[in-house]
Amino acid sequence: MFCEKAVELIRELHRMSDGQLPAFNEDSIRQVLEEMKALYEQNQIPGVLLELIPTIKFRHCCLLRNQRCITAYLYDRLLRIRALRWEYGSVLPTTIRFHMCAEELEWFNQYKKSLATYMRSLGGEEGLDITQDMKPPKSLYIEVRCLKDHGEFEIDDGTVILLKKNSQHFLPRWKCEQLIRQGVLEHVIS
Repeated sequence: MFCEKAVELIRELHRMSDGQLPAFNEDSIRQVLEEMKALYEQNQIPGVLLELIPTIKFRHCCLLRNQRCITAYLYDRLLRIRALRWEYGSVLPTTIRFHMCAEELEWFNQYKKSLATYMRSLGGEEGLDITQDMKPPKSLYIEVRCLKDHGEFEIDDGTVILLKKNSQHFLPRWKCEQLIRQGVLEHVIS
């Protein structure tokens, strides 16, 4: 039936919860585009007969629906990828990058660069990291536990801390939020 693959793409995204990115479904996209090409070619009949007009209109509506579904699929994926930049920072986990096509990776890199340029333009010499403090902090320092070996970590006063697996530290919240999102640290709630 017409438009079934296109609607299935939308259902696939709907089944995934927010914050999750399903694998890019290149096969379904290709099948929808092939269906659209076939519908377009069938509508290009010379010398249209009056009785064929409803069929041509139906095919045209199917073309438009497929186009809307593919656009919605791609746009929703871009919104999810943009949200992942705010959640994970400028480096996405390999498991997420694996689900992205080359064009989406390129878009992510361009978005990352644009956001970095904008943040550098704010707040003087060092810029302002607007991806920090996504929620207002209750305290400036938090206790964190290191989930994996990360190496040396320098805080603002010049103190260097060695982040080893299972070590606990009392650090400035804004310095460790990025590492918490990346899964290097976890916030210890007393």
